Amino acid sequence: MSTPTPAQDDPYLLRSDRNGIATLTLNRPQQFNSLSQAMIAALQAELDAIAADPAVRVVVIAGAGKAFCAGHDLKEMRANHDKAFMQDLFRRCGRIMMAMTQMPQPVIARVHGIATAAGCQLVSMCDLAVAADSARFATSGINVGLFCATPGVGLSRNLGRKQALEMLLTGDFIDAQTALQQGLVNRVVAGDVLDAEIDKLAGSIIGKSSVAIGIGKQMFYKQLEMGLEGAYQYASEVMACNMMTEDAAAGIDAFIGKRKVEWLGR
Repeated sequence: MSTPTPAQDDPYLLRSDRNGIATLTLNRPQQFNSLSQAMIAALQAELDAIAADPAVRVVVIAGAGKAFCAGHDLKEMRANHDKAFMQDLFRRCGRIMMAMTQMPQPVIARVHGIATAAGCQLVSMCDLAVAADSARFATSGINVGLFCATPGVGLSRNLGRKQALEMLLTGDFIDAQTALQQGLVNRVVAGDVLDAEIDKLAGSIIGKSSVAIGIGKQMFYKQLEMGLEGAYQYASEVMACNMMTEDAAAGIDAFIGKRKVEWLGR
């Protein structure tokens, strides 16, 4: 992975842009990249900026040091033992999770080491996830008397109910292969080829129409919350609108003419 540069002079988050891929690296390695207030604010600012930047086609969320993310900063939480603080903290974290699903660019989690509690939530709410074979996942709040309610939202939308509840009720770790089998991650590879695999996946996305990707991502998440009939009605309208884009015309004409397509981005 290329060397990131500081994002907005915030040492908690590093950003590196290359070939249409923006990599955001959580940068609290000594704290296993726990999500402090400062980390959450920095990540939100970058996601908001990237969402409005058509030059960025794919976002990668990574972690510095030995871990991806160990969840919320428990020391900060104990030092601010106030309900209003907690409500604000979890609302801000929830806003990050929603921002990743609402932005037009696909977001890929680059997972190594551990991803626990809100770190596991972060993986579950990224659109895609690629993990090193040594990665481990847990919703471990239950071990300290705290049910991982907010991580459970993302987890239950990736795993089956019983698999999600087992993680939430026990706090036990699952390994990368189990995470793959249960639907938490898309791919598992050796650690030394993790970046190459992410580049391969991102490259496949970047080779497609940015208009179709943005339309499709929005449609995917919206239809998940609908009934079957409503989902088909909505999807049909989305496809009709997509067909009216210049990229769709260019893509179909190139396919018929057996030539390489040149996307217009509109």
